[in-house]
Amino acid sequence: MLKKLLNNKLRIAFVMLLVVFLVLVRAYENTLFYDPFLNYFKMDFTNLPLPKIDNVQLFFGLFFRYFLNMILSLAIIYIIFKDFGLTKFAAVLYLVFFVILILAFFFVFSFYGEENKMTLFYIRRFLIQPIFLLLFIPAFFYQKQIK
Repeated sequence: MLKKLLNNKLRIAFVMLLVVFLVLVRAYENTLFYDPFLNYFKMDFTNLPLPKIDNVQLFFGLFFRYFLNMILSLAIIYIIFKDFGLTKFAAVLYLVFFVILILAFFFVFSFYGEENKMTLFYIRRFLIQPIFLLLFIPAFFYQKQIK
């Protein structure tokens, strides 16, 4: 019993440490990533024109941030569920969602950016925040309970 409690404490501690790393990614976003939309969306952007961007730099900035969030999220999922198959499934979902979201982001930005600033805002939000982690944990927990 004591060993089981200790193992759970260690799991909780590792999850908390990984959450701290997710917070650090957010805290140092201005220095780690190229993203002119960081300051743009903090202002009253509805009346401002879209910022000028370097598409390649923005792509790699978004990719790097998404990749960091994905790795940390997958580690959290693995620690919580102790299921490598589930973690592989989550990794595939992360990759599929990245492709869909990055294509949608650049498509909307290129063709409908000025008219759809809120769409850009929300697509970008899914790319830069670990929102999928908040969706996957309850979904996987529910799936485990059904089995």
